[in-house]
Formats: sequence, C-alpha cells, structure tokens
Amino acid sequence: MKTAPVYVNGRYLTQPVTGVQRFAAEIVRAIDGLVLSGEWPATTLLTPPMDAAAPPLSDTAGLTLPARTVGRRQGQMWEQIDLPRAARGGTLINLGNTAPLLSGSGQIIVIHDAGVFDTPYSYSWKFRLWYKGLQHALARMGTRIVTVSEFSRQRIAASLGIDPARIAVIYEGADHIKRIAADETVLARHGLTRGGYALVVGSRAAHKNLSALEGVVHALRKRGMVVAMTGGGNRAVFQDTADQAAFCQLGRASDAELRTLYENAACLLFPSRYEGFGLPPVEAMICGCPVIATRGGAVEEICGEDALYFTMDDPASLVGAIERLLDEPGLRGDLSARGLLRAEKLSWLASARLLGDVTRRIAA
Repeated sequence: MKTAPVYVNGRYLTQPVTGVQRFAAEIVRAIDGLVLSGEWPATTLLTPPMDAAAPPLSDTAGLTLPARTVGRRQGQMWEQIDLPRAARGGTLINLGNTAPLLSGSGQIIVIHDAGVFDTPYSYSWKFRLWYKGLQHALARMGTRIVTVSEFSRQRIAASLGIDPARIAVIYEGADHIKRIAADETVLARHGLTRGGYALVVGSRAAHKNLSALEGVVHALRKRGMVVAMTGGGNRAVFQDTADQAAFCQLGRASDAELRTLYENAACLLFPSRYEGFGLPPVEAMICGCPVIATRGGAVEEICGEDALYFTMDDPASLVGAIERLLDEPGLRGDLSARGLLRAEKLSWLASARLLGDVTRRIAA
C-alpha cells in the first residue's frame, strides 16, 4: 500500500533548549537511525529560515535525514502558514506542543502535559490563551495526540474533553546523557566537590517549586554542602517567582558538564509540583545519581520505588528525605543501583519506534 510522505516540524531547531526541545532533538535523531535501517518511512525535516546572526540552539549535526527550509516567516506564523503548505499531502509530526491548524487530522502532535490548564500560574496570559485555544481546536479536528506519560494522557484528556483512548503514550529516553564524555572541569570552575552538593536541574517556572528548597539549603550548609542549580527560564513563557539567591548558580550546562554534575552529586533534588514526564530524574538515574522528588504525578509513575519522595504540603519532609539519604548506611548506593537499572530501560530508539507505529497508521 502506498503511504503518504512523512514530514517533521523543525521549528524546535530555532527555540531555546528545554525538555521539549530535547525531546524533539532526540526523537529526530532516533528516527534518523530507524530510516537508515528501513524500520521507518522516508522522512523530511521541514525547517524555518535560519538567522545566520543568531544560530539555532539545536542543530542537525550528524543527521542523514534530508532537511528542507520552507517559507519566509518565523515562529508561530511560520508554523501556521508556511509549514502546512510545505507538508500538504503528507503526514506531519509535531513534537513540541503546537501544530498548524491547516494540517487538521493529517498530522500528529506531541503534547507533553496539560500545564496551561493545571498550573496556569506558571505561564503568561498570552501563552495560556494561545495554547488552550490551539489545542482545543486541534482536538476537535481529530489531530492524533501523543504524550509522554499515563499521567499526562489522563490530564490532557480531561482538559480537552476527549476520550483518553485518543491519546497514545510514549515514554522519553534517558540514554542521551551517556552518549557524550563527561567534562570534569565544571566542578573546579564552580568550586564543587564530589558528594559535596545536591543538584537542581530545571527552569525557573513557578511550578518547579524552588521555594521548597529553602530548608534544604540550611540543612546542607550545616554539613558543609551546597545546593547547586543549573538551568534557565524563558520569561516570555514562565512567571518567575522563585528567590534563587541561596543557590550556587551554575547557569546553563552542556550535556558533558551535566553528566559530570549528575555523576558527582550527592543527589538530584526535583521539587516540581507538576511534570508531564520529568527528564532530569531519569538523566540522573542513568548516571547513578539518587533522586529525591515530589510525590505524585508523572515523576512517581516514571521513577517508581527507585527514588525517595516528599510531599508538597510538608517542606520538612524534603529535609527529612535528604537527611535519610545522607545518614542511612547503604541507602544511597542502593538507590543509585536500582535507579540505573530502571533508567537503562528508557531509550529514545524505543520511543521513536512507538511513534512510528502511530505514524504508519495515519500515513497508510
């Protein structure tokens, strides 16, 4: 049976790298390998015009997938006008929460969470209005929806008023962080020592709940340890409410630096109130770094019994969790070993294969 051509929305290549853009880049890399092995139909990456003065924050280095620049616009206008024209007659895969209305049901959209509905305080009103309206419209048109956890499937279905069976689930991978050699110099540059810090990775969005770490900062200081934070935030999207003066600020870290930070941290602290998946915990686990996270939601679904948890309404429970991790003999090593085994089961190749199943059903 003849199938429609397959296209991937390459808008992620022009966006600042957060978990969503990481997901897109790794899925495309995995698709590239599957195309070469004949397990995935021929696919073209459609991209906006690249600004030579401001190079993209993601790239296509090492990919064999053909990439084609289409249209003249940028941002949402490119996605809504230029992209659907170029993808006409094919199956379009959109990996980053948005998709063109003009492509209707002949496309896939990966919606990572229902954050604009469930945690509206984390986003600007313009961003909320656009995302809610767009996702409701796409759902009504019959666009195939994919998400990254069972938790997100249930929350997206409830928010959009659709049957959860309309939403496919593919987990994210963890193996990308081990692909690059560690950069050990990051520790000396920031005055960090092995086991002498607890690591925080993520943006400054309000739902990341960084204020919950205040008690931990004081508890670790008594032990001669610090809380080290890496990551950033997009002020056009997120409402930045956290006072971060108490943290050792590392700024954005490369994958090589991040691997070193995971491998040498006492633990990863992940106090987020809301996640569609939670990539830092599985990155930490595959690097042998124990995880302490907020109980409930997608993170507990993904990490299971191989992490420690605290409750949002009891900040003291976070201090108790890290003190237990540091003081209970054998606990850190046990969590490290169990977490590694769990994370090794999460691969981008497996995720891309599941996405391929959805794509073939639409393209046929």
